[in-house]
Amino acid sequence: MFYLISKSKISLLFLSLVLVTVTMLVACKPQNSKEIIIYTSVDQVFSEPIFNEFEKQTGIRVLPVYDVEAAKTTGLVNRLIAEKNHPQADVFWSGEFVQTILLKEDGILAPYKSPNASDIPSEYVDPQGYWTGFAGRARVLLVNTNLVAPADYPKSMFDLLDDKWPAKQIGIAYPVFGSTATEAAALYATLGPEQGRAFYQKLHDRGVTVVDGIAVIRSMVSSGHLMMGLVDTDDACGAIGDGSPVAMDFLGQDDMGTLIIPNTVAMIAGASHPEEAKVFIDFLLSKEVANLLVKAGWSHIPLRPVNVQPSYMPNTNIRGMNVSLTDVYQQLSLSQKDLAGIYIK
Repeated sequence: MFYLISKSKISLLFLSLVLVTVTMLVACKPQNSKEIIIYTSVDQVFSEPIFNEFEKQTGIRVLPVYDVEAAKTTGLVNRLIAEKNHPQADVFWSGEFVQTILLKEDGILAPYKSPNASDIPSEYVDPQGYWTGFAGRARVLLVNTNLVAPADYPKSMFDLLDDKWPAKQIGIAYPVFGSTATEAAALYATLGPEQGRAFYQKLHDRGVTVVDGIAVIRSMVSSGHLMMGLVDTDDACGAIGDGSPVAMDFLGQDDMGTLIIPNTVAMIAGASHPEEAKVFIDFLLSKEVANLLVKAGWSHIPLRPVNVQPSYMPNTNIRGMNVSLTDVYQQLSLSQKDLAGIYIK
């Protein structure tokens, strides 16, 4: 049997179905749809758990953009500069400080002074609030313990010029990229450009082994192909954790100190989600996250007291270089130009 339905009834039925569908969609929509876009040069294995914990605690969805290892932080920095007039990111979390200061100078960053930064030493905080340092790491000499006795460990960067050490048994990454370039700029700032250049010229003239990256140094020292090489504490701790016959040697404790490299965090000027950016920066600068980054093995020289002892670190009372981060930044362009002429031909 067939029934005829009027057009008015069809219209009413259609409208009812639409209303039911809309109601269901609204009911299924998350109550908190806030989100934040974060660019980070910190390895995903360390940064992703922090993002997950932030989402869990705040309900704010994190959309991360990671740098690639080969880019040495500069990939995201160049992207932020290219996006200056139409910013896509809300926050930049970097594993170092030089490129962050560059972004400030280029007008990419917006000031924000987090209340959670109140106990971070002033030398690691931008006076105008454009960036904040936290979760320090350090430059260190990784030594193969099968090849070098503890009593013989070098004590100063200048010991690497001593003929007692075969030049080919000392390794450095090219001093124009990454933290190796930052260390060179710090030496320029500490010693003066002329003496800084002279040191690296002598190191080159000795014939030290120069490789493409710190990971290669770690591998060569761990395997015994090198006696020693300059790396970062996270690489050194990773090698120790793997059971390699290596130890960390903090150079400069009797002269100019060791370069401490903080992470930095900053808000992007013109960010689409400024309030969420502030919430994330507060979270990242909290003591809770300071402890998490130490536990994860990313931070080894905390810039404030923490409740955990960094793995494989005999102590965290390391004397840093008496030089400002801004002074290091100001020497970077000159040191890179000089050292490219010496090491890259």
